[in-house]
Amino acid sequence: MNFIKDIFGTKNKPIESYADFWDWFSKNEKDFYTVVQKGTNFEKGFFNKLSPKLNELRDGYYFLSGMYDENTSELIITADGNIKNIVFVEELVNSAPKIPGWRFTALKPAMNIENVAIEMDKYVFDSENLFFYSNDNLEYPDEIDISIVHLECNQENKSIIANGTYIFLENYLGEIDFVNNIDTINVIAKNEAEKELIPIEKLKGFLNWRQKEFIEKHEGIRHDTENDSYSSIEAKLKNGKPLIAIVNSTLLEWDCKASHPWIINIEIKYDGEENNGFPDDKTYLLLDEIENTIMSQLNDFDGYLNIGRETADGVREIYFACKDFRKPSKVLEQIISNYPSELEIEYEIFKDKYWQSLERFM
Repeated sequence: MNFIKDIFGTKNKPIESYADFWDWFSKNEKDFYTVVQKGTNFEKGFFNKLSPKLNELRDGYYFLSGMYDENTSELIITADGNIKNIVFVEELVNSAPKIPGWRFTALKPAMNIENVAIEMDKYVFDSENLFFYSNDNLEYPDEIDISIVHLECNQENKSIIANGTYIFLENYLGEIDFVNNIDTINVIAKNEAEKELIPIEKLKGFLNWRQKEFIEKHEGIRHDTENDSYSSIEAKLKNGKPLIAIVNSTLLEWDCKASHPWIINIEIKYDGEENNGFPDDKTYLLLDEIENTIMSQLNDFDGYLNIGRETADGVREIYFACKDFRKPSKVLEQIISNYPSELEIEYEIFKDKYWQSLERFM
């Protein structure tokens, strides 16, 4: 009985690091391999054991498994579309040991078009019924805006069709290219199409070409903020409380915004009830300390631009435009862990090549 507890019951040894997880997995891998190879009892014999261990390490790990070939079982760990978790998925898989009979993959890999067919709610998503065309905007020339047509799409089933289409694209393009290579997707019915339809199997080549063109155009562009100008903005919220924002007006007028396409929106909540929504002196110093810590690790030379901040109604929001999303995720997760009880800190990462989400400051 003690032997069984050592193998399967690690309650006394929580998973606190990548090494802890892989040590636990290695002790169980033969049983997991058997489950995957037989293709039965997946949920009870594998998934129900793996899921809580991954959750101990961090929220946001998802996984798939199956036989990669006749003798190799594959475990794919995915962020399921959550951009800020991608770097942690990659780190976990990169730290995996070599285990005979196992292949570990970070993020859903791209698939050949002939191998991608999704069925959802009685609708099929494959190369026979999916088409696309590109929407070009002279004002935003680097924006990759794609309309996808499903032949059975109509107003009644559009949400179902859209969901199935996203899943199809993530499997066809691969998880990382789906995140990197498309800015906007609009799923429409055939009668809504405004351009000639292109077979979906040509989408991958089109996106690779556009991404290559984008990288060549913007690679190496950096902005030194040392001599930039800043503006102070005062306004009132709908509830009548005041708002103060300080923004880098030089950056907001910059003509190379698309070179830093990832927007980081950091939200810090504090108690502003006694000060008309603003922080007291002690909290104000703490907020500045957090912002300065972020800026010390995400600096302009490395491609992380502090666009500005706004403060109102118990919330300080800080905005960065970045060339990359991986390092900000790691920096912000570490900072959040350093202030576990003092303030509620959350952040969001999304692609916005022309900083349209910040147009209210421009």
